[in-house]
Amino acid sequence: MYFVLFPPITSIIMLSQWECLLKNLGQWQGSFTRLSPQGDLIEDTPTLVSLQGINNNRSIRQLVRRLYSDRAPEDLILEYSSLHQGILFSQTGAFCQGSLYFSSFSSQFGAEFGLISGERRLRIVQLFNERCEFDRLTLIREKLVDSQSPERAMLTVEQLLGQWRGQAVTTGRDFYNSAAYSTHISIERQGDNYLSQTLTFGDNQITSSARIEGQRLLFENSPLPVQILLLPDGASCNTPLKITAGHPFVLEVGWLLSPTQRQRLIRSYDQKGEWTGITLVTEEKESY
Repeated sequence: MYFVLFPPITSIIMLSQWECLLKNLGQWQGSFTRLSPQGDLIEDTPTLVSLQGINNNRSIRQLVRRLYSDRAPEDLILEYSSLHQGILFSQTGAFCQGSLYFSSFSSQFGAEFGLISGERRLRIVQLFNERCEFDRLTLIREKLVDSQSPERAMLTVEQLLGQWRGQAVTTGRDFYNSAAYSTHISIERQGDNYLSQTLTFGDNQITSSARIEGQRLLFENSPLPVQILLLPDGASCNTPLKITAGHPFVLEVGWLLSPTQRQRLIRSYDQKGEWTGITLVTEEKESY
């Protein structure tokens, strides 16, 4: 499974969180696609999401319009001039918002991830039920209105194989960013039904293996068994199948931007169940 241990946070002068939010301004046309925990399609709803700066971009007006085939559209309109406690942005405009704490007594736990590249955005919502099991997934594929940028194909195991070298930056809950640090992932097939993975960052190395079950990669030998779903638009969704108190864990979304470029956004929780920050990893695949 993908897992990141954070380096010390250092104070680096960069864009403010609000300035990073502004990278998401525009009218985004797409769909909200509800999927089962195994990746099966439940419902697909066309959408239009507008993020408009007002008061010289000191405030945001947000419109979420769901376009139904059998009834009138539904609109949700929000205005805000500050960010709530559970959200963090990276310097690219990527973001993650969600629960501040995990507790086995919570009725619902989860997070929303957003990645942005040019005229396209990818968002994924991951939700867990009252039994702490991965329960609901929403895939949101968007492009700017009038954009001709095409959607990417379904992610495959073959596209993930190889050597990936990247740079990662962690943003802590205190809004400070770490210095960029190097990452390396080696992913290889082991026969028809398994793959092995070695993740290296700094002096740390983690090796794991997964069983391939269709569009699911099942890492069953970790303290918390983990699933990675391979999804349309080059997306991937990484979650524990069930969260158990006392174990650190991560929630993650990946996006294959081209055959040799990938982004991953990671939300990390410590052994106490406290959210500690987000990490954006930008990777390139080595040629053979």
